[in-house]
Amino acid sequence: MPRAITLSLSLSALLASAAFAQPATDAPAKEAPAEKAPLDLAKPTIKDIPVMRPGKDFTIEAYVTGVEVPWSIVWTGSSRMLFTERSGAVRVVENDKLRESPLYTVPDLIGEGGENGLMGLAVHPDYATNRFVYISYGTRRDVRVVRLKDTGDAFVEPTPILTGIPAGRNHVGCRLAFGPDGKLYITTGETFEKELAQDMSSLGGKILRVNDDGSIPADNPFVNKENTRGEIFSFGHRNPQGIVWTESGLILETEHGPSGEVRPSRGDDELNIVKAGADLGWPKVWGSKTAEGTIAPAVVFTPAIAPASAAYYNAERFPQWKGSLFFGALGGLRRDADPGVYRVAFEGEKVTAIERYATGFGRIRCVAVGPDGAIYFSTSNKDGRAQPREGDDKIYRIIPAGT
Repeated sequence: MPRAITLSLSLSALLASAAFAQPATDAPAKEAPAEKAPLDLAKPTIKDIPVMRPGKDFTIEAYVTGVEVPWSIVWTGSSRMLFTERSGAVRVVENDKLRESPLYTVPDLIGEGGENGLMGLAVHPDYATNRFVYISYGTRRDVRVVRLKDTGDAFVEPTPILTGIPAGRNHVGCRLAFGPDGKLYITTGETFEKELAQDMSSLGGKILRVNDDGSIPADNPFVNKENTRGEIFSFGHRNPQGIVWTESGLILETEHGPSGEVRPSRGDDELNIVKAGADLGWPKVWGSKTAEGTIAPAVVFTPAIAPASAAYYNAERFPQWKGSLFFGALGGLRRDADPGVYRVAFEGEKVTAIERYATGFGRIRCVAVGPDGAIYFSTSNKDGRAQPREGDDKIYRIIPAGT
């Protein structure tokens, strides 16, 4: 980033300059402008979040073009990227080149549009040995998680490991991520049926935690509780779409707030620190509202920005960003026409800075950190809620300037 430049003048020069500029009347001097209030990091206002432009520190380049609503991005090796298209295809980029034909196309995908479709994608921690990958997608009956084997040329042996997640046109989650404990975490939405978020017999409006075969871990917080699904890790979620772990083990989660659904609310999007068994509060409370037994968000974004992913940066290529959370924003019912990629810096559980990057690209869905230490992000401009641009949709990458 360009550094601020400070100019200094001698006292005599300042006085001479003032005398020369002083008008011949006795008009009162203008008051100095009031200093801008510091950004409230707990409840940031979009217009006050610094926008960091490409410059001496980084540049942004198109990596993949001509795809359709890339939803999740992962890697199986240093030069092999996989990503999902919400329309149903799993695509592969090998040695920086997009293969024309998909690795897999979901056969029973819901066809009604909206936010549902092919969503989450995760690679098993022991992929090198078992070649397992996982996808989440919506059918006409439910949202399901399916395990597949990657042969290199195709995905085979589709095996449903979790079914019965509530499906709907909107608010369906559904991000997949393996935690440092080797368990698979699944974010689910409440499909605009807000009571599901507090209904412990439902998988909707939750973060779920399962073994790699879909079975329930013995140490889950609600195992063997009456009328309660044992897969539940946390509840009271509205529409969570990002989950990631910090180096210290914190679970960070991004979630869409009730902008336009409840009043008064023009946003209340959340960044949460999630703990096992936690009640995030929806629909009893949201945003900065509190209630006994619920956890308050680390950050509340109003107006809405619609956070749609989460990535933790712990690589060496951008040492100034180590320990930061990155996520893409969709813009929140067009309240922010140019949302970009957000960076949130932490010290322990305390947020210390929020910045915005990569504005000018439209709606941003997924953000991921590649094996090369670059930051990749995908646009969502062909999802029916934006004006597609030439070559959309695309996957971009942020790299150090001059590389």
